[in-house]
Amino acid sequence: MTTYRHTKGKIKDNALEALLHDPLFRQRIEKNIKGKGSYQRKGKHSKGGNWEASGK
Repeated sequence: MTTYRHTKGKIKDNALEALLHDPLFRQRIEKNIKGKGSYQRKGKHSKGGNWEASGK
């Protein structure tokens, strides 16, 4: 079993409650892939750029 390094000070009384207030269990925002709120400014394959040879 792996161990987790608690980052919010020393655990005093309740270890479970202390872990719940740790960044490990914070709420995360999921980005929609499809539908409302899913627009992405950068394209999926934007690194390719202009791959065609340009005319001289």
